[in-house]
Amino acid sequence: MSQDHPPQSKSASALSTFIFASRWLQVPLYLGLIAAQGVYVWHFLVELLHLIEAAFGSQTALQMLVSSIGYKEGTTVTALNEVIIMLVVLALIDVVMISNLLIMVIVGGYETFVSRMNLQDHPDQPEWLSHVNAAVLKVKLATAIIGISSIHLLKTFINAANYDVKVLMWQTIIHVVFLLSAISIAYTDRLMAGIPSQHK
Repeated sequence: MSQDHPPQSKSASALSTFIFASRWLQVPLYLGLIAAQGVYVWHFLVELLHLIEAAFGSQTALQMLVSSIGYKEGTTVTALNEVIIMLVVLALIDVVMISNLLIMVIVGGYETFVSRMNLQDHPDQPEWLSHVNAAVLKVKLATAIIGISSIHLLKTFINAANYDVKVLMWQTIIHVVFLLSAISIAYTDRLMAGIPSQHK
């Protein structure tokens, strides 16, 4: 049974209201993430334009792609090949996954820590938003980071000739650490969900 709480004094009530209202200070942070997502969209469009131009024979666009995908400085490439296309496409997928991560942080974080969005009847409401909380958001973010790390690792292995062995080793180690961290987070949340709440 729930216990009745003693009435608060006016000063304590005002302080509680002020502290609770401080959550709105997070709004500029989420707006900043929206601006960062705009930068990612612009970067995506620029890379896509370079890929299309290189496909039609533009050497300038090709050299921009070569420099952006991590080829060693001074490497000469005269024509668009399958490896370059694959690396550029993986880079575009990477941007999309990071953008998805930003959406999860912006929408999920705002819904969890700032204010309800009241999107229950909205046809475009994300499925996961209906049961989002701090634990669910944490697991989803960890999963998204693993996906992004996997794309980075795949790009590195495809382009392994242009990387030092230490880079390959450390990227693999970091990816494994991300994977183990996500498993630990999910396992911990599962344990916590199994603990019944106790009321005095």
